[in-house]
Amino acid sequence: MIRIGIASDHRGYILKGQIIDRMMDEYDITDCGTYSQESVDYPDYAFKLGNLVADNDVDFGIAICGTGIGISIACNKVKGVRCAKVDTLEETIATRNDNDSNIIAFGEKMPLDKALQLIKTFIETPASKEEKHVRRRNKIKEYEEEN
Repeated sequence: MIRIGIASDHRGYILKGQIIDRMMDEYDITDCGTYSQESVDYPDYAFKLGNLVADNDVDFGIAICGTGIGISIACNKVKGVRCAKVDTLEETIATRNDNDSNIIAFGEKMPLDKALQLIKTFIETPASKEEKHVRRRNKIKEYEEEN
């Protein structure tokens, strides 16, 4: 079974819960918090999720905050994470295919059905083995290792 980690701040809490409810029968889901709508700092949850992904404790991650931007930036501070904030099917396919992203991020206003469609596409899209994409990903990995 595919293992999914999911995290949100207080603004993404409702969408996170809806996603978990709809996906829990099909995937092994780890909820990294937050666990209420009480105000919290999104980096705390982004780092928990990012570490799960980087340590291969989950296969993919889903991150949600007010806009999806802040939590995606925080996720990307974890070594080995490639998180992309997406809004469209095309962006979702491109970030998996080209970048081999391992976390997808949304804003709180993403409609549930669209989020589920994008998550499914994200999980099912393989990373490209095309030389130019592999070369570019390797450059990112090398830079990350050196810094």
